[in-house]
Amino acid sequence: MQTSHHNDTWRILIVDDDPEVHEVTRLSLGGARIQGRLLTLLHAESAAAAYQLLSSEADIAVVLLDVVMEHDDAGLQLVKIIRDELQLHDLRIILRTGQPGYAPEEQVIRDYDINDYKTKQELTHTQLMTTIIASVRSYEQLRTINQHRQGLQKIIAGSSNLMEDQSLQAFADGVITQISSLLGLCAEGMLCATTRNDSDQIDIGDAAGDVYILGAAGQYAWLNSRPLNELPDARCQTLIRQCLNDKQHLQLADETVLYFGREQYSAAIYLQTARSADTAENELIELFLNNISIAYQNVTLFQKLRRAAYADPLTRLANRNEFIRQLHNRTYAPDFQPVVVLLDLKNFSEINDGLGQDIGDELLRAVGERLLSTFSEDTSIARIDADVFGLIGDERALNPVSVLAAFDTPFQSGDQTLLISATLGIGHLKLLGESGMTRLKRAYIALNAAKRNLLGNYAYYVPKMEEDTQQRLVISRALRDALQDKALQVWYQPQFDLNSGIITGVEALLRWPQPDGDFIPPNVFIPIAEHSGAIVEIGSWVITQVSRDLSQLAHDGFAPLRVAINISMPQFRSPCFIADIVQALESCDLHPSQLELEITESVLMDEPDVVIKALLQLKQLGVTISIDDFGTGFSSLNYLRQLPLDRMKVDRSFVRDIDQPGGHLIIESILNLGQQLGLRTIAEGIETSEQEDFVRDHGCDEGQGFLYAQAMPYQALKKFIASQAQRRTAPLATTSPPENDFI
Repeated sequence: MQTSHHNDTWRILIVDDDPEVHEVTRLSLGGARIQGRLLTLLHAESAAAAYQLLSSEADIAVVLLDVVMEHDDAGLQLVKIIRDELQLHDLRIILRTGQPGYAPEEQVIRDYDINDYKTKQELTHTQLMTTIIASVRSYEQLRTINQHRQGLQKIIAGSSNLMEDQSLQAFADGVITQISSLLGLCAEGMLCATTRNDSDQIDIGDAAGDVYILGAAGQYAWLNSRPLNELPDARCQTLIRQCLNDKQHLQLADETVLYFGREQYSAAIYLQTARSADTAENELIELFLNNISIAYQNVTLFQKLRRAAYADPLTRLANRNEFIRQLHNRTYAPDFQPVVVLLDLKNFSEINDGLGQDIGDELLRAVGERLLSTFSEDTSIARIDADVFGLIGDERALNPVSVLAAFDTPFQSGDQTLLISATLGIGHLKLLGESGMTRLKRAYIALNAAKRNLLGNYAYYVPKMEEDTQQRLVISRALRDALQDKALQVWYQPQFDLNSGIITGVEALLRWPQPDGDFIPPNVFIPIAEHSGAIVEIGSWVITQVSRDLSQLAHDGFAPLRVAINISMPQFRSPCFIADIVQALESCDLHPSQLELEITESVLMDEPDVVIKALLQLKQLGVTISIDDFGTGFSSLNYLRQLPLDRMKVDRSFVRDIDQPGGHLIIESILNLGQQLGLRTIAEGIETSEQEDFVRDHGCDEGQGFLYAQAMPYQALKKFIASQAQRRTAPLATTSPPENDFI
């Protein structure tokens, strides 16, 4: 390495691949002087270029280094080269980045003596100058202290130890020990600190901003983590406060109070010295304090990051990461049967949306406090998702009865009194696997199973649940592929006027054929499509395909036909739903009344306002509306009255049970209600002439079922319609699969 000396300037190297950063830094630092010496700026636009400069130039005091350049860790790799290969240990390194996500890990900061880390947005002119001044001074002191090799070795060793501390108290204890070692004293003193309540610092003061003792040794050890005002020696209190207020060391005959701090914090180290330090010791102490200022900031940063990584800022409970760690480390003993409980708040989103996020946040805090007060310290409690809490503990305490009982009493949230309930997913730890992630995943499987169970509010994990979940994922992926590959098919089942016997319309049924000639039943894949959201795209495709088939029928000379299509709730929520229908009708030149949209009671009751609003718009366009599977749910007649209905469909289960005791009463009631509302009625699932006679005699208008025809593909439908012109009452037997569920 070539050497040269530039004693009249401080040489600063800027390494960044953004020319604008170089220019801004040049404007910010140009002409600046530190301790009477001018700043000279060197520039490199890549880590490779910086390596060449550092290899050939000497006396570079500070490097302002971008983290992300040629590749994501180019800056950190250069740091390693600076310390390990070039052996530039005096050089001060300040990392900068425009991407906070690329912040260096704790080990990198510790191992390669990185002095500071800032985002580019933080480095205003004042902050940049403050950082450069501190780094230049640190560089100068390191150069000077090389003349005091033994003291320097103590400082480096001490600073390294402090950087490894993981808590403020451990750091404080280490500071007292290291300074005592430098001065050849026994550790007898304390480190007190205050904070400026900066948002980037850990709050170590009380509400009044008092000074706290972070670490203490010797006779003061009992004062650890206590306010300074609890120190019995009033004179000692006064000296410490004076040091913090004046930001200056106090050296007396037998005691010393040392000050260190930065813009965001102040700290004082009280020592019983029994003598004053000499000049060399003072130089060592000053250098040590400069180093521990950086170490202190790093420790507080690491604590904040650790808290952010493992604590939920809203409830102060453990967060998802900490919960996974606890799950991973938790074991089970013979007298202790640990279970995992995931607790999901019902209808929390409605509270959040209806009453405001502030009320929602207060409710989450109240739930957290309720859980903490209800269960013992042996129970681990965490908030692991927006409205999901996790608990780990003994099954005798964590069972459905005890956990749900915590929700019997309303919660106070702001000025609102809210009574809420929860859904539980529960798993015995021994059945959930070994790793924390696996255990959490399987507990979530139980929670999702509980949510799907409309008759209960909890479910225990069993291995079959995971098999079912994996099967649903396989089907979901295959379903999307089938839609992409146009492997899905629309089949049609004719509907007949019960008096004339003529075809009045058809119902569109979705079919998913397999390569072996079999079919995946719709009642298997339709719920999966609805849960995954794929039903929106599938439903849009069905509407388009049905419209094309209707248009082709008209082109081939057949009379206009009405086609019924079942609509799911995700389709109603889609902003493109109505527009897709309008486009399909217009592009195929169809009359809107040829399209009949069927909704089930469950869809209506899910979000009635959304459904009714959409149906009213479609009714204005001329689209026909019918309610399907009527009588199987728990719909409100008030909502039913608001719907712009044309038809009411009697579910096949009622038709099937006509000959059962009381079975005919339900059908009579439904048909009578339809007549009172002025609706045409249609009975599905008619398989016998006796069933046909019964529904016709009680006023049913139309019928659908195996007695007339099974579902069939489009080409077969055309032949069937043509044959009905000659033989309108003849049933048609096909080999198509039964129409157990449909779109």
